[in-house]
Amino acid sequence: MSNNTVGRKSSGLDKVFRIALYTVLIVVASFYLMPFVVMLITSLKDVEEIRTGTLLSLPASLHFDSWAKAWSSACTGSSCGGISPYFLNSFQIVIPAVMISTLLGAINGYVISLWKFRGSDLFFAALLVGCFIPFQVILLPMARTLGWLGIANTTTGLVFVHVVYGVAFTTLFFRNFYQSIPGELVKAARLDGAGFFTIFYRIILPVSTPIIVVTVIWQFTQIWNDFLFGVAFSGFDTQPVTVALNNLVNTSFGGKEYNVDMAAAIIAALPTLAVYVFAGKYFVRGLTAGAVKG
Repeated sequence: MSNNTVGRKSSGLDKVFRIALYTVLIVVASFYLMPFVVMLITSLKDVEEIRTGTLLSLPASLHFDSWAKAWSSACTGSSCGGISPYFLNSFQIVIPAVMISTLLGAINGYVISLWKFRGSDLFFAALLVGCFIPFQVILLPMARTLGWLGIANTTTGLVFVHVVYGVAFTTLFFRNFYQSIPGELVKAARLDGAGFFTIFYRIILPVSTPIIVVTVIWQFTQIWNDFLFGVAFSGFDTQPVTVALNNLVNTSFGGKEYNVDMAAAIIAALPTLAVYVFAGKYFVRGLTAGAVKG
């Protein structure tokens, strides 16, 4: 059998395998996108069409008033307000919490991996234990701590909670990433007279972009989608968007408006969707660059 014949057969098998692979990927992607498609279709129907039609039937005409109502008429408790203030609350919680927890995680990971000290392994083990503590376990002690600090039912209190709970994960990410950095690099910088923060700022941070992206995406997603801490530690005016969404879905006036509920759910998911769409490839690069190694 000639090399050309073998090459043609190999090329044909590769094409078949590629077609089969893409077919499987399209089927799986369609399966996972189905809930979003149903939500989007439902949000564009009126209430009567939802009641009389099927789940996957396309809307006879597009109705965008449900989106406006979800944005401006979300209900909390016994009164109705706009969902936009809760969006602002979520951003006021997410942005500082992500920044602080990422910075603390970077410094902790830098110290544990490149500046060994007595008890550093024990300290890292304690942080690992913190990653596996269920949310429900810390509700009561955290509530007492927030009350003692005078920041209960405030956005500052929620930022504090997410920083405390998230620093264990961010430290784990950065520590594993920094394990791949040669220790000799730090030793050489110390011999040249560079101090702790000089080395961190001029040598470590410039090579930390991939893991910073991973940490930011992870923390942003976890904090934005959080419901338990939001409902437990927020006040009436400081609730995040997830709590407002829950109140909207579980409150009805004169009939259940599923189109408004679906529109509100999509709006609440848009920030995390945008983060993954625009930064998803960097997330994968960061993981493969060492975020889960060590």
